[in-house]
Amino acid sequence: MNKLLAEAIGTAWLVFGGCGSAVLAAGYPELGIGFTGVALAFGLTVVTMAYAIGHVSGCHLNPAVTVGLISGGRFDAKDLPGYVIAQVTGAMVGAFLLLLIASGKSGSEVGAFASNGFGAHSPGGYGFFACMLTEFILTFFFLFIILGVTHKKATQGFAGLAIGLGLTLIHLISIPVTNTSVNPARSTSQAVFAFLNGEFWTMWQLPFFWLAPMAGAFAAGVVYRIVCPDEE
Repeated sequence: MNKLLAEAIGTAWLVFGGCGSAVLAAGYPELGIGFTGVALAFGLTVVTMAYAIGHVSGCHLNPAVTVGLISGGRFDAKDLPGYVIAQVTGAMVGAFLLLLIASGKSGSEVGAFASNGFGAHSPGGYGFFACMLTEFILTFFFLFIILGVTHKKATQGFAGLAIGLGLTLIHLISIPVTNTSVNPARSTSQAVFAFLNGEFWTMWQLPFFWLAPMAGAFAAGVVYRIVCPDEE
């Protein structure tokens, strides 16, 4: 239970910090942090939690990461359901706390609530194929980085920093395309609250933001075992 609680708290922080930067700070007139600030915020949530709970739960914070670690031979598949439930629950808590703050301003409109989308709901208007390919490729490389920097032969002590910087780069690339998912838990929490706010499109697009990251993560685990077969 301590591992599941750590995953829930860590994922809540990722959603509150990352999506919070997008909802509260990105569009602030003339002083907003923009895409760069949001990308950095997501990376910082992972860096901080990697060192806070990495020794407890492994700091997955993401169902796709858990799946990639399973296919990469680093995690026991029997623990997948518990981790996914904890991650989604934590993401919902983080999103709810963010909603309380975002709706506390007179005349505020929550809107899409940093949800992921394609087509008309992509920030840059990118179509379905481009968005799904982006999510697949970037999740693949995210897991490839994670598997590499956490390998027993990798330089010790820097994994959290490398993973956080990797997530920052991913966001710098893909915020205009999909608003960046690579994390089904993060996608779910925002989609649910946006749906409750009347953005009904979020729920029918949500399954695709589970499928593409999960597929990319699984593929990365398989490929990394080929590239680096000398595993624990």
